[in-house]
Amino acid sequence: MQIRPVDPRDSSWEQDHAVYRVSFLDTVNNQSDDFEISDSPVEDVLLWTREFAGERGLSYTLYVKVSDGGRQGLVRISGVPGDLPA
Repeated sequence: MQIRPVDPRDSSWEQDHAVYRVSFLDTVNNQSDDFEISDSPVEDVLLWTREFAGERGLSYTLYVKVSDGGRQGLVRISGVPGDLPA
């Protein structure tokens, strides 16, 4: 982990309401089930995601959905990196 002080003025925008995307990965059957979650704090999203995955024996990847000049993208914030193996 790397920690350094930053100037809070270095960002040009911020958003208070995030949209999350979660992929639950079933590596045995090589498939995933994906969900979009909104209107919830990240702590609640993480709790639900971990419980859902744990009850079903799945891995997961949790992303926050972002927009860059009109293009949509995902930033991984928790869980396993990448997609299912090819």
